[in-house]
Amino acid sequence: MNFRSIFLPVLAIFLSGFMIAALVPPWNLTYLAWVCLIPLLLVLWNLKGKHRAIKAFFIAWLVGLISFGIQVSWLSTVSWLGPIVLSAYLALYVGCFGAFAATVGNPWKRSLEKQHRPFYCLITAFSHATIWAGLEWLRGWLFTGFSWNGLGVAFHETLVLSQAADVLGVAGLSLMLVFFQCVLIQVALRLKQTAQDGIRRPRWDFLLTVSLVACLLVYGLIRISGEKAKDSISLRALLVQLNVPHDGADVLWSSEEVHMAYEEETISALDSLAKEDEKKLQAALQEKTEGAIELSMPDWILWPETALHGRMISGENGEWGQWQENVETISRVREGRQVDLIYGLVEMEGEVQEDGLHAKSNGKIHNSIVVDRAEQGLQSYRKHHLVLFGETIPFVDSIPLFKWLYEQQAGVEYQGSFDAGQDLHPLALDLKQQEIQIIPSVCFEDTVARLTRKFVRDAPQIIVNLTNDGWFKTSPAAEQHFANARFRAIELRRPMLRCANTGVSAAIDTIGSTLHPRERRQQRIQDESGSPFVRDSLLVDLAIPRQPSFSLYAVIGDAGIIFLAILGLIISCVFRSRPEEGPHSDPLPPG
Repeated sequence: MNFRSIFLPVLAIFLSGFMIAALVPPWNLTYLAWVCLIPLLLVLWNLKGKHRAIKAFFIAWLVGLISFGIQVSWLSTVSWLGPIVLSAYLALYVGCFGAFAATVGNPWKRSLEKQHRPFYCLITAFSHATIWAGLEWLRGWLFTGFSWNGLGVAFHETLVLSQAADVLGVAGLSLMLVFFQCVLIQVALRLKQTAQDGIRRPRWDFLLTVSLVACLLVYGLIRISGEKAKDSISLRALLVQLNVPHDGADVLWSSEEVHMAYEEETISALDSLAKEDEKKLQAALQEKTEGAIELSMPDWILWPETALHGRMISGENGEWGQWQENVETISRVREGRQVDLIYGLVEMEGEVQEDGLHAKSNGKIHNSIVVDRAEQGLQSYRKHHLVLFGETIPFVDSIPLFKWLYEQQAGVEYQGSFDAGQDLHPLALDLKQQEIQIIPSVCFEDTVARLTRKFVRDAPQIIVNLTNDGWFKTSPAAEQHFANARFRAIELRRPMLRCANTGVSAAIDTIGSTLHPRERRQQRIQDESGSPFVRDSLLVDLAIPRQPSFSLYAVIGDAGIIFLAILGLIISCVFRSRPEEGPHSDPLPPG
């Protein structure tokens, strides 16, 4: 064993691990997405000897451990054990890719003649790309899933390329990146051989790959242009963000402080907008302006996840009731104003008794979104996708160790789990005499595309996400959450409103942009330095298409990626590399 055989694999592990980690906030080094897997693939394809699959799995697992370890380090704000366990688990999927790439999918175990054929190059690229994308889907589904930070998320601020997410989802963008890098390596090998022996070799596979990337760019430009031209309904919403401090699950403000702060921040914003409207009206009268005046008052007001500390009780036949502190806060905000509110709170299962509505003994409890219509009463959505060891602990009654671990890591007493909701019907609000359907999501449900997709209907719709992210303080968790979430607007071609306590509160249009449609200013709450960790409110404008655009992903969901992953595996097995007689090249430079 020489220096080269040790140093190059170690260098490749760290290079790929750090480059993958740098694709997402706080670094956002998007250009690395085109080369981040090259060091890893060079090592995997060059492995020799026995137990190649095991060695490749371990090498790729280390790459995953480094990249995910850096990316989810924010979890250490609530649990020192959390990022270790989570990154070690997520790295298993990278390890599986490594075992495949070094064995069944390895192109450099073929004869030199086959290595230099563009057809075999494309077969290799297709199989690797589809297996990688399939593994990204699998980790986003298995054991309830953790789908954050696939390779394609690197394009969250590259709008032209990210438009292709409406075809196969964000995993489709990852597929494209892996395909490109596999072709790039093999064409580079051909160029190296040509430089050595002077024999010119075909490179049409590279031209085809570059053409496919160019087609994605053209597709993105066409989709952006088409979305901007759609007939839409204008929505004006007020997002209120308090930045209430947390220590893990423990809220550091009292219930009274929280409610008073929502009242003060919201009423102050509404009063300020009312003064602006008064000035507009006075100016119009003085100048005798003809036509309608665009007023500033919002159609909707949004507060974040579990904003109100008082609970709501809901009965089986549509009865509902709220804690008095909620009623008082909402009444103060609505004084003299008929405005619709959307906010988060804890909802309890209730039953009607002789003296009124009461919470059921041992009834279900939900983390809910409430649509509080000024004239039509309440609707609620109960969160489906619960956070493991945050909102629910599996087998906690039969395995007391899980409860102990939670209390040790979270620093608070375990109060029981939320119950998962079942309803998949959108909520609804009237806007300018048109019913708008709301696709609801709570917390990190806006990163679970397969769930959000189930609410899609052929009608004017908007995604509304209420979240907190306060558990993770000022770590990169909030920006990573937002980077993943904005792809739901692109995949489904529905605009999105996000309201966070601590995190990113923003308006996102159907191309994933946060820019105001006319003023071209950023529609997200942040301070002068760009930090989202502030107490503030923001009036945003969104265009809701009357007829949403077609999205293949909205129709087929993850079935496309699953099918391609299976096809890639079958093709790899059919073209499985077997050692052949004849010369083989050594792709790495001599030591």
